[in-house]
Amino acid sequence: SYLQTSLSIWGWGSLGLVLFLVTFGPFAIFYFAFYILCFVGGGFVVTLLFGKSNSEKYLEQCEHSFLPCTSVGIPKCIEEMKREARPIKIDRRLTGANIIDEPLQQVIQFSLRDYVQYWYYTLSDDESFLLEIRQALQYALVQFSARSKETDWQPYFTTRLVDDFGTHLRVFRKAQQRIAEKGDQMKDQAEELVDTFFEVEVEMEKEVCRDLVCTSPKDEEGFLRDLCEVLLYILLPPGDFQNKIMRYFVREILSRGILLPLINQLSDPDYINQYVIWMIRDSNCNYEAFMNIIKLSDNIGELEAVKDKASEELQYLRSLDTAGDDINTIKNQINSLLYVIKVCDSRIQRLQSGKEIDTVKLAANFGKLCTVPLDHILVDNVALQFFMDYMQQTGGQAHLFFWMTVEGYRVTAQQQLEVLQSRQKDGKHQTNQTKGLLRAAAFGVYEQYLSEKASPRVNIDDNLVAKLAETLNHEDPTPEIFDDIQRKVYELMLRDERFYPSFKQNVLYVRMLAELDMLKDPSFRGSDDGEGESFNGSPTGSINLSLDDLSNVPTDETVQLHAYISDTGVCNDHGKTYALYAITVHRRNANSEEMWKTYRRYSDFHDFHMRITEQFENLASILKLPGKKTFNNMDREFLEKRKKDLNAYLQLLLSPELMKASPALAHYVYDFLENKAYSKGKGDFARKMDTFVNPLRNSMRNVSNAVKSIPDSLAEGMTKMSDNLGKMSERFGQDIKQSFFKVPPLMQKTYSDPDHCRVAAPIDDNVDDNIPLRVMLLLMDEVFDLKERNQWLRRNIKNLLQQLIRATYGDTINRKIVDHVDWMTSPEQVADAVKRFRDAFWPNGILAETVPRRDKAIRMRTRVAGKTKLLEGMPDELKHIIGAETTRKGILRVFEMFQHSQLNKRMVYVFLERFLETLFPQNKFPELFNKLHSRSKQMQRYKQRLHSTQAPSLQK
Repeated sequence: SYLQTSLSIWGWGSLGLVLFLVTFGPFAIFYFAFYILCFVGGGFVVTLLFGKSNSEKYLEQCEHSFLPCTSVGIPKCIEEMKREARPIKIDRRLTGANIIDEPLQQVIQFSLRDYVQYWYYTLSDDESFLLEIRQALQYALVQFSARSKETDWQPYFTTRLVDDFGTHLRVFRKAQQRIAEKGDQMKDQAEELVDTFFEVEVEMEKEVCRDLVCTSPKDEEGFLRDLCEVLLYILLPPGDFQNKIMRYFVREILSRGILLPLINQLSDPDYINQYVIWMIRDSNCNYEAFMNIIKLSDNIGELEAVKDKASEELQYLRSLDTAGDDINTIKNQINSLLYVIKVCDSRIQRLQSGKEIDTVKLAANFGKLCTVPLDHILVDNVALQFFMDYMQQTGGQAHLFFWMTVEGYRVTAQQQLEVLQSRQKDGKHQTNQTKGLLRAAAFGVYEQYLSEKASPRVNIDDNLVAKLAETLNHEDPTPEIFDDIQRKVYELMLRDERFYPSFKQNVLYVRMLAELDMLKDPSFRGSDDGEGESFNGSPTGSINLSLDDLSNVPTDETVQLHAYISDTGVCNDHGKTYALYAITVHRRNANSEEMWKTYRRYSDFHDFHMRITEQFENLASILKLPGKKTFNNMDREFLEKRKKDLNAYLQLLLSPELMKASPALAHYVYDFLENKAYSKGKGDFARKMDTFVNPLRNSMRNVSNAVKSIPDSLAEGMTKMSDNLGKMSERFGQDIKQSFFKVPPLMQKTYSDPDHCRVAAPIDDNVDDNIPLRVMLLLMDEVFDLKERNQWLRRNIKNLLQQLIRATYGDTINRKIVDHVDWMTSPEQVADAVKRFRDAFWPNGILAETVPRRDKAIRMRTRVAGKTKLLEGMPDELKHIIGAETTRKGILRVFEMFQHSQLNKRMVYVFLERFLETLFPQNKFPELFNKLHSRSKQMQRYKQRLHSTQAPSLQK
């Protein structure tokens, strides 16, 4: 049935199709499809139009009933832009000083013109954005100026700046030493020096290393951007700082437009060399200094540049057509140039072959050395220090120190007797007192070197010693009382194979010749066997005697001593203000207990500290007295801090371990803590020596008053120098004692090598208050490495500098330095600096073009000229004080330090960081800089090494 139904459907369908085609034709099917499509499309259009009209009506009803009014949007913005901009009023005052504001306004104007306007006007004519940037810059400058006025710049210029430079120089010196220890296996020594420098820096600074900032331009730009953004955060109002577009513009102008070019210029070695030549332009280079630089140069580029220039000049001279007298002059010039070329070729070949020769070792092994007589050695500071070192090595220092002490005694006694004779002529009598002092001085020399108790004792003929003792007991001492024994000691040092003869065969003798500049041009002539020696009764410079009469008082172990500073205050005595510390002392023994208060100044603590550290050398490494402070040392906060530090000093001093280790120390402690006026200075004998030289001081004052033609400052300096006579004599005696007595350490302490630490402010307790002396001694220590030299020489240099400063300026030197710092920060000087900056960046109001890098040969010749100028400009007196070789090495070390742009950048950034730390003390800039430098590779390596070395100890 299903089959039948399907067949009927198909049949009827086929029949209907055939009839449709027969009736309407074959195209009827297309018409039918078209009609159907039109019907569907028309229905869709009608539905769309009806829905749209209804939707609009519905939305209109919703807007009026539920939603707020819509804004006009973009049309309103266009309308606002078409309106005239309201003028922005800008206050052109910046610092409060018109002399500074005018050039500063010009700098701002030029900066905006050359870094913003040239591209901004291609986008818009509206100047409101430029005015907003200018207003933000001016606001930042006003805040900067206000901070500067509130800042005390004296410690920055007199302490921190010098310390940072000294630290930089110390790091460089240590890096050079480390490279020298590695040998000549490096391919690129300059690159190795930079890496080693930053390796030493992180070891010294502990918490920061600036290698990325100084060696990577990308990191340097990032550092400056971050730094400028921090400064804008501090200086700008919050609203302006939140405006990112303006903040980024100002940041880029400051970092890339101003700071980066300035730092690059200050770090350029060629710029520094040109500046050095300009600074000492008045001195003429001489031929000898130039040839010394060529012979000492270890840079092949320098030698090739000099050689090429000499060859060029040689060709020019040979091309001249001359006759007569001129021909001889030209021949001499040609011969000189040929010699220069020969020296350069020889030096280049030696450097390329790697066969560098140590002149000192070569002279010691193969050279025939000139002989310096012993009497010349004993009167020359430079030579004497080497002979002193040798005598200490051989155990003969007692003979040398005896000879020197007798010289000091003779000179002082002769001067005092002359003064005594002049006073007797005037009717004034002090014969007994003077003779008593002379007798005390003579007995001091005898007890120190010749008595049975002397240690070490000068071994000399017993008959002479006995004769001297008898003379001292029965006769008045004379300046010549020790002459016989002194002559015997001199002959012993001269003839004994252990002393002078062996010294001439020692490497110290060769180094002495190098310091005297006598390895190639000897100025002393003599026979090798010493026949030309003669006894010189008195050297050209007097060495004064000092012996402290100190007794070792045994301590009672049952006595317990406790002390602490209970209070502090400020006293005013005849217009002089000073701090006073109240010390509460408890003393207990088996039967009784005592308590009292005593009052001491900081200078009393300082004097006491100097006394005990000079008598007990090992205490200097254990006891650390708080350093002095030149400025603002009466602030309450500072006094409380010093009170706390002095209390810690007292507790360490009175610790049982320290007192038991050195029983003789108790005598000094009891004397200091007793309820009485503290007797400053020196031992009894030293105080007698001060009285001994008082008449000499008076005579010096009379002479200075009599000579009217001498300038006032110099005459005052002569008086001040006479006041130092007693102090110098005592210090010399202390040097002798320190050389003799070497006491082992009292107890174990944490060791820290001072050479691997920053250069600290208090380099020396007794010079910290004298600003120029402190600065000069610190720089000489680092430039010439005096701490590695004989301490006797360093002490003499310090005394010489102190006398020079006082003779030149007197006691007002600190005040003059403070006045000079005030002058440097005065509006006139600041305005002058701003004008120089403006003229350097915008000469004649036009942005300076980038100066093309000079040719390498020119830069190398500039280096040679700079070194020659520096070496030639060094005074001969300095060479005589510390030695020619030491002076030469120190000057060349400083010059070499400035020949590496990465190291110069490090120094500039250190100065900049210290400047900001001083300017913004409340903003934690040290922590910020540590974070900015935290990505340092050297710092990461250092922490890894530190962790690896600490891990085994922690496991144990």
